Amino acid sequence: MEKQQNKFGNWLKTSLTARMLMIGILIIVLLIPLSFIVNLINERAIRQESVVNEINEKWGNEVLLYGPILKIPYKTYSEKIITAANSRENRTEKIESINYAYFFPEKLDMKATINPEEKKRGIYKTSVYKSEIAITGNFDKPNFSSIDINDENILWDKSIILIKTSNLKGINNQVEINFDNNSSPFFPKYEEVYNKLKDNIILNNLETNHLTKEALQKLTTNPFSLKLNISGSKQISIIPIGKETDLNIKSNWKTANFIGNFLPLNPDKISENGFNAKWKVLHINRPFQQEYYTALPNLNEFAFGVNFMIPVDEYQKSERSAKYGFLVISLTFLIFFLIQSISKINIHPFQYLMIGLALTMFYTLLISISEHSNFLKAYLIAGSSVIGLITLYSKSILKNFKFPIFIGLSLLALYTFIYVIIQLENYALLVGSLGLFIILSIIMYASIKIDWN
Repeated sequence: MEKQQNKFGNWLKTSLTARMLMIGILIIVLLIPLSFIVNLINERAIRQESVVNEINEKWGNEVLLYGPILKIPYKTYSEKIITAANSRENRTEKIESINYAYFFPEKLDMKATINPEEKKRGIYKTSVYKSEIAITGNFDKPNFSSIDINDENILWDKSIILIKTSNLKGINNQVEINFDNNSSPFFPKYEEVYNKLKDNIILNNLETNHLTKEALQKLTTNPFSLKLNISGSKQISIIPIGKETDLNIKSNWKTANFIGNFLPLNPDKISENGFNAKWKVLHINRPFQQEYYTALPNLNEFAFGVNFMIPVDEYQKSERSAKYGFLVISLTFLIFFLIQSISKINIHPFQYLMIGLALTMFYTLLISISEHSNFLKAYLIAGSSVIGLITLYSKSILKNFKFPIFIGLSLLALYTFIYVIIQLENYALLVGSLGLFIILSIIMYASIKIDWN
């Protein structure tokens, strides 16, 4: 029995097959802590998003705005045939219904000045802003001829003006529309929730009281103006409901990200002091009409504007880096295996395990340091720490300087290669494939020197 155990022990020490099996088992075992690290990165990313959303909710969420819109009720009639139980004759009853027509402005000019600032909670930060928006424009006289509604069936004195926005909470002034020396204040209508189909955005109404027929006539023959002071976060966007819509946004924010279906027209929009972006959208540029006679459709997808969010991609880059953990561990173990096979130096499975754990520690260092610094600094500190640790540890195993220096340079090249892949987007697959091909070629060349018998 003892003889068989010694024979098995000698086989583990001398057989290349046994070493390869042992290394393969260790790699599989090390995938367990590696998966825990990936879960930790995801957990920290979710925590960061939760804190940012909490800050934004208290300050004021993103602003999506469109209006003013003229809303006019009108009557329609339908006939209903009623059959009496005790009579052979049918009776026709006329049923009156109230519908609403919505008319968009003929001309809409919006000028916004936005001043973002950073808000922090612990290690997390987000951008919030205060904005001043001036809106001017004019309406054409409402026309019901396309649906054959007579003038006596139009409830002119029940007309209102409405504005739709995603952020009533952030409004900081009393909003009122001015036209021909008249003014009409807006009031919130939380109960009339205009539900979304995109990005879970809910729009609420600001509505005026009913306009008299005389006031409505003045509104449709004179230009209007109104001002909005609104606080928000993430982004601000508008829907171009004017037959001709002009939008001008000025800000001291230097990293502008323009979003939506339409981009600014002016080439000099970004400067060292911020940006001054100008849009012009005509009704022929957008796929919706100028008036609606039943209900407003969801127009959220046609919004455009500016995103002020601070890009936080450390977690995404850390996660991408951790996905290469299997490759790093496998190639590092392969290097030690080739050195062990060529130099005939015995490396214990425990020493392989320590090297593997040191490689997994790279990712915990990376994510923890990147939360307090930028990704490049975190990568350099974590990478140099792990490379230095493994190089010094391999010196005690291999008993010389030649192989540890080779291992350190190999790890340096490997981590540099992975960092380059993480930074690339369009060429990541190409560079990764070429790099792996070169690594495979080097390993194949080195394996020629091994006596596999």
